[in-house]
Amino acid sequence: MILVTGVSGALGGLILDRLTAIADLKVVAGTRTATGTARRIDFDEPATLTDGFAGVDVLVFISTGYAEDDVVLARHGAVVDAAATAGVQHVIYTSLAGSGDQITIALPHRWTEARLAEAPFDVTVLRNGLYAEIPAGLVTASAESVAASGVFAAPLGRGRVSVVAREDLADIATRVAVETQVDLAAGQRSHHAGRTYELEGETAIGGEDIAMALAATLGRPVRYEPVPLAQAREALTASGLEPYQVSHAVSMFSNIGAGLLESRGSELTALLPAPPRPVLELISNAVETGR
Repeated sequence: MILVTGVSGALGGLILDRLTAIADLKVVAGTRTATGTARRIDFDEPATLTDGFAGVDVLVFISTGYAEDDVVLARHGAVVDAAATAGVQHVIYTSLAGSGDQITIALPHRWTEARLAEAPFDVTVLRNGLYAEIPAGLVTASAESVAASGVFAAPLGRGRVSVVAREDLADIATRVAVETQVDLAAGQRSHHAGRTYELEGETAIGGEDIAMALAATLGRPVRYEPVPLAQAREALTASGLEPYQVSHAVSMFSNIGAGLLESRGSELTALLPAPPRPVLELISNAVETGR
C-alpha cells in the first residue's frame, strides 16, 4: 500500500490524483482532516503518525516547509520515527534541488535527508527544482500593471533560475512510487532504493525572458526592471506574510540575482515519460489568467 502525505497541498494532491487513477493500486491519502477513506496524518501531532502509517509499504513524504525551521525539523523527525516504528519499507521524500543549497529553505531539507539516511527503511530522495509556478505567480500578481505600463518589475536581478513544472515533478514521484510498490510486491528491494534524483528544470529563465514572454502574449513591448531586495522585503512584509516567509522569499530572490540557481545537472528528462512541460508557456498562461 502507498500512502501520500500532504494531499491537500498542490504537489501532494497531484501525486494522489495520478496514483488513484491506476487500476489495482492500493493508495491512501494522508491529511490533517481525514474524511472518507483518508487517514489522519498530522505532523504536529506525532501520536497520529504511527497508527496512520500502519500497513503502509511505500510512504510518499511531502515536505512541510510552511513554518519556522525548528517546527519543520520536529515535524520531519516525527515522520521518520513513526515510519520506522510502523514498519514502512520505503520512504520517498520530496526535497530541494542541489542548486538551492544556499537558500534558507535548504537547511530542513538537508537535515531531513540525513535523518532518513540513518533510518532502518529504504529511501529515495527527489530533489525537486523550484516550481515554474513561482515566477508564474509573480506574473499573475503584476499582470494588470504590466499591461498598463509595459514594465515587468521583479526582484530577480540579472540572474536566471532553472524552474520545472509542478506537474512534471508529480509525474516522477508517481512513477517512483508505483515502481517501488511493484518491486516490493515481487519480494525484492526497489531499484530506486538509496537513490537521490536531481530534478532541476531544463530551462533557466530570468527577468528578461519573462518580459519577452509577456510581450509575446500581450502583443506589445515589455521591459524588465529589477527591483532592489530591500524594496522587495518591504513589499512582502506589507503583504502580511509571516517573517520566516519573507526571509525565505528574499533568500530565493537573492540567490537568483547572484546566479546560483541555475541547474548543475538534472535527471528530470530521464525519469519523465515525455519532454518537460514548457515553462515559458506556463508564464504566458499566467498572463492570460491575470488579464
